[in-house]
Amino acid sequence: MNQAIPEKDANIQRAIDYLRRDRPLRAEEVCRDYLDKNPGCTDHIRLLGLALIKQNRVAEAEEQLRFALSLEPDFPQLHEDLGSALALQSRFEEAIPEFEKAIQLQPALPLAQKKLGEALAAIGRSEDADEAFKEYIDKHPERAAIIIGVGLRRAERFDEAIAVFRDVLKKSPNNVNAMRHLAISLWHGKKGIGDAEALLRRATQQAADFAAAWLTLGDLLMEIKKFMDAIAAFDKVTKLDPKSAEGWSGLGNAYGRAMYPEKAVKAYERAIEISGDVPSTLSSYAWELKTIGDQDAALTAYRRAIKAKPRFGSAYWSMANLKIFHFTDEEIEVMLQQVEREDLTEIEDIHFRFALGKAMEDKKDYERAWHFYDTGNQRQRMTVEYEPTEMEKRQNIVKEVFDAELLQQRAGVGYDVRDPVFVVGLPRSGSTLVEQILASHSQVEGTSELLVLRRITESIGRYRTDGIRYPEGVRDLRDKDLRAYGKEYIEECQRHRITEKPRFTDKLPNNFPMMGFAHLILPNATIINARRHPFDTCLGAYKQLFGQGQNFTYDMLDLAHYYQQYDAMMKHWHAVLPGKILDVHYEETVTDLEGQVRRILEHCGLPFEENCLRFYETERAVKTASSEQVRQPIYSSALGKWRRYEKHLDIWREQLGYIVDELPEVSRNAGL
Repeated sequence: MNQAIPEKDANIQRAIDYLRRDRPLRAEEVCRDYLDKNPGCTDHIRLLGLALIKQNRVAEAEEQLRFALSLEPDFPQLHEDLGSALALQSRFEEAIPEFEKAIQLQPALPLAQKKLGEALAAIGRSEDADEAFKEYIDKHPERAAIIIGVGLRRAERFDEAIAVFRDVLKKSPNNVNAMRHLAISLWHGKKGIGDAEALLRRATQQAADFAAAWLTLGDLLMEIKKFMDAIAAFDKVTKLDPKSAEGWSGLGNAYGRAMYPEKAVKAYERAIEISGDVPSTLSSYAWELKTIGDQDAALTAYRRAIKAKPRFGSAYWSMANLKIFHFTDEEIEVMLQQVEREDLTEIEDIHFRFALGKAMEDKKDYERAWHFYDTGNQRQRMTVEYEPTEMEKRQNIVKEVFDAELLQQRAGVGYDVRDPVFVVGLPRSGSTLVEQILASHSQVEGTSELLVLRRITESIGRYRTDGIRYPEGVRDLRDKDLRAYGKEYIEECQRHRITEKPRFTDKLPNNFPMMGFAHLILPNATIINARRHPFDTCLGAYKQLFGQGQNFTYDMLDLAHYYQQYDAMMKHWHAVLPGKILDVHYEETVTDLEGQVRRILEHCGLPFEENCLRFYETERAVKTASSEQVRQPIYSSALGKWRRYEKHLDIWREQLGYIVDELPEVSRNAGL
């Protein structure tokens, strides 16, 4: 016969369950309801204190815990919890005797010794802290093993570290700390990022309040470009620990990458409020300020970062990357002094060189500008991986798969919507200008550079046992698969949209090889190809230090080869999809804005609107390097900039001359 669980025990279990499920407000309600009838129950008062701590109501928690100790002064867990509440308020001197009392009453408390060590370290009693940590480790062999594993990982002995953490998990399968460190070792050791993600998700499920695991999960999700999931992970960190500068900074980064710059700004402001002037955080904050159009605030943040770290070349380059900004003579002199230093890191030196290239160009000292751009690119090329022949091989396979026969056989079977307008091309070819023109239309939302199409292609064939993936795997897709991918694309893009406008832009220049697939899954989507004189395109890319990707831009021959492949791919799409893609030449847009705007809108099936001619008045976030330029009226000073560096461009003239000959006259003669 089953014995009924006493009311008190059942009530305690309910409160504990709510705390484990990260529902502290419900746990508080359960405890307060019970305490209304039983005000002297120290177990419930303690749980109430923990629920209040989880809600960041630490002062209230302290009051409840002190009351419980007045009723039961020898309750060791109450002393530990009171110490935790005091430590959270940075009252470490008061917290230390509470932890010591807890250990005295119950030496085997799992975490009290560790908390004591942390409090001692916080007030500078390092020797006492070391002793406390030693006691903590000696009493728990698994933790000692984890510390050994962490040391191996930091020494980049990943295989040995993985073996240590797996051994811990064999003995203790639910050790979430071991799960987290094993995940980090697998991730950083390039031994399986998917397994690392699974381990971190398991750890956060088993211990919903394990902030460190949520933080690591957020970082990993950012690397694999699951930005929306990363937002959720970092948001969890900030709820568990509202004073976590890392959590707020991570949230800012995730919001920024997911195209929510206003939210990113607020998250970074919270991180800066907590941690002060951390250069990397200030720089990221400035980037988001620039994105929403607040250049003055961005410059202030960049200069704060430089003040905090004078050799922070990234901030100088980021200011240069504002494009319409000019350095002061004093700032130029500081940068010139920095590049003479022998103790700069490689990346610091590269940042300064690109920034100096921009500074010298603004002073019209084109020889020195070329020197800094060219040497900066040569050094950056040594830090990235790029194999031109592999790229050419991939492009050729795409053209073989998406031939006229396949595209005709599967015509019209995809998802039947007109919503997206794909804007493709190459970096620095005017795609942001085209996007801004479209985003100024009352029926079009500008969503910037989305990675949705790429993620879908990367998923094709993932679970096939024969190893056939995209693009070859497209041949085996059924009509309903193509429709499903089109629907998935629209639904995923919806997460990045904030208006109810019927059309939206997807401006990711490097999507150009995927336009055949885009046409199959979304046969009524619009495609625009932004073009510019190849020398200006290549020069614009050569002058740009990209945050990530675009590894083909740091060598003049690589750039020429990539442009050749782009040109060949677009000619292929024009041949197999006649009339589908509109080429928009930057030079023609600059010299005949209204004519080109009418062409663009007609191609999209949109009525002409005057607002599109005043695109620079449209208030929206712009993530790309052209963000400040598209907030100005049209100007012709950027036409034919390559002529300033003409004597250095023989490689491009040799490799790309035949493409130049095919350009419209206005493009060929730009800058004359």
